[in-house]
Amino acid sequence: MKTQAILQSLSNLSINERLQIAEFALQLVNQQREVLTKEQKKRQLALAAITAIEDYANDGDLIVFSDLDGEDFYDYSDED
Repeated sequence: MKTQAILQSLSNLSINERLQIAEFALQLVNQQREVLTKEQKKRQLALAAITAIEDYANDGDLIVFSDLDGEDFYDYSDED
């Protein structure tokens, strides 16, 4: 199957199926990361940025962990 045909067929798939394909494709790329060209590395970073958009979509800030501000935490001693 040619690349263009694959890309066109993606619109016929569910979001879950598209995510499965994207995950599998990224796994293949990660396995071959050592031999990536600069352009391929840039494309991989762009894909990672696109997947991070959802983290910023709600309010633009990544403050989920600030909910823990002021919370007590247990300080483990160095002794066993």
